Amino acid sequence: MSHRRYRAKLTTPAEAAAAIDHGGTLVHGMTTAEPPALLEAIANRVRSGDLRDLKVFSLLPMDHMARTLLAPDLADKLEAFCWFVGRADREQVRTGLNYFVPNEFHQLPRICREFMDIDVVVTTVSPLDKAGFFTFGAVNDYISTAARACRKLIVEVNPRMPRVFGDSLLHIDEVDLVVEHEADLIEVTPAPPKPEAEAIGRAIAEMIPHGATLQLGIGAVPDAVTRFLDDHHDLGIHTELFCPGMVRLIERGVVTGRRKNLHPRKHVFTNAIGDKAMFEFMDDNPSLESYPVSYTNAPEVIAQNDNMISINSTLEVDLLGQCNSEYLGGHEFSGTGGQLDYVRGAFNSKGGKSIIAFYSTAHDGQVSRVVPRFAPGTVVTTPRMDTHFLATEYGVVNLKGKSTRERARDIIGLAHPEFRDELSSEAKKMCLV
Repeated sequence: MSHRRYRAKLTTPAEAAAAIDHGGTLVHGMTTAEPPALLEAIANRVRSGDLRDLKVFSLLPMDHMARTLLAPDLADKLEAFCWFVGRADREQVRTGLNYFVPNEFHQLPRICREFMDIDVVVTTVSPLDKAGFFTFGAVNDYISTAARACRKLIVEVNPRMPRVFGDSLLHIDEVDLVVEHEADLIEVTPAPPKPEAEAIGRAIAEMIPHGATLQLGIGAVPDAVTRFLDDHHDLGIHTELFCPGMVRLIERGVVTGRRKNLHPRKHVFTNAIGDKAMFEFMDDNPSLESYPVSYTNAPEVIAQNDNMISINSTLEVDLLGQCNSEYLGGHEFSGTGGQLDYVRGAFNSKGGKSIIAFYSTAHDGQVSRVVPRFAPGTVVTTPRMDTHFLATEYGVVNLKGKSTRERARDIIGLAHPEFRDELSSEAKKMCLV
């Protein structure tokens, strides 16, 4: 019966795109869930002038969006908005052709449900099962909520999208139109780590107790930590991002989830970014569970796992302990994402630690990531009141309970030696030391 309803809703990308009205608001699945065939068909309508005044909302747009709705020739034919800036829309945000919408990631499903009027959602899903369910696959985050808050839901079925357990099911009766399109999933691997990553990874690994639950942010530094955890046992995963480094730890028996308070023996995430081998590992794997980001990133939920360890990266830190993880060169470079969610959730966990790790310098050592104060207008991602541990290749410091004087001295000790005298001089001018 469900497959009969599936066939009744099955159509072509062009016919599905034709069902979108002028002046509508469209939300699409992020990263791996970008539906290439649908996005191309919608972009063709916009390009031809057949679809006007479309508002498009993205989060960390990637290749499919870059060549379709965010293509340069469409910049004046639609309104683009983003909740997290990526390579595909960074220049448009910088030049005012795309508008950044500030948010904390765990609040985004509620924003979609209560503060937006969404006409259409398009996203990639895994194939229909015998019970009549798709799954949202590698991407749950806000899209599972937006899919139920919109007027029209169009899904692109890709047999390469993994079937995922948890709160990831989508029934055929919830879907308006279906298209089929097989394509490789977008693959992302961390940048090659710098030599300094080994020192950072080893130091952080030594801070992680057996049985801890991990959250790792995106980037070379958090990924480097996973390579120094092989001697640990019974680690767990409750994370925003599931990544290839976690797969390795699961396969080696380092991660079991046995000692988690929430979802024991299950590896919980809301978004997965990685390679083909990771997606194959995820497919039909009952040990992995995906949930909306309103759950995975809610600080009060994160805190329920004892010994919760959150590891994220940042762009720069000032002498007060503030972290800027999203603003660069006077413009939005990425977004808040889930960093503050996990900083707060991990600290409130019994035995928990929030660790923000970063290289001490940028641009081949020419620029210090430790600065006296942020440039005017710079966004603070993690406020000084929330910052717990900071780590560079020069060590790890705990800022909680420290005076402004102690903080400044500790943070200067994380900087590259070539910049410490200048930082100390500025600290004196700021009456910090």
